[in-house]
Order: sequence, then C-alpha cells, then structure tokens
Amino acid sequence: MPLVRFPPHLRHQFPLPENCSAEGKTVAEVVADLERRFPGVRGYILDDQGAVRQHVNIFVGNDFLRDRRKLSDPVGPEAKVYVMQALSGG
Repeated sequence: MPLVRFPPHLRHQFPLPENCSAEGKTVAEVVADLERRFPGVRGYILDDQGAVRQHVNIFVGNDFLRDRRKLSDPVGPEAKVYVMQALSGG
C-alpha cells in the first residue's frame, strides 16, 4: 500500500499523521482514500474542478505529478507520495 507523507502546515489544519498508508493505483484513488479517512483534506489538495490547487505539489517518489487535472499518474504498491506546499515568489 502506498505511503503518503504530509508537511507540518497541513498537519496543523487536519488531524493527519506525518505518514499514513492509503489505497489506490492512481493519485486520484489515493486522494479519494485520504478523503474517506480524513474528511476535508481533499479540499486542501484539490480545487472545485478536482485539479491540484496551485499552491500544492504532489510527488510520487522523485517524480513530479504530471496530470494535475485528472490525477491519473500511477502509484505503485510500495510508492511514497509526498503532498507539499508549492513555493512561489521572486
């Protein structure tokens, strides 16, 4: 089962562990499983259209999420998924 890691600022907003296992073969399925277990977390990660919010980045292992709209990137059973705050500015 994939392991999901959350940054400290997200753990302050939701009762999330630093790491947790989540079921799913795609990022979309992993997010859906997280929402079932931690209601409201989907709203932080995704916008109203179901795409990854501008201020959020997701990595599967070392790979940056490619499909930010449908979240169809595959997630292997031993994958590590990182949900991170995107940084911007200049």
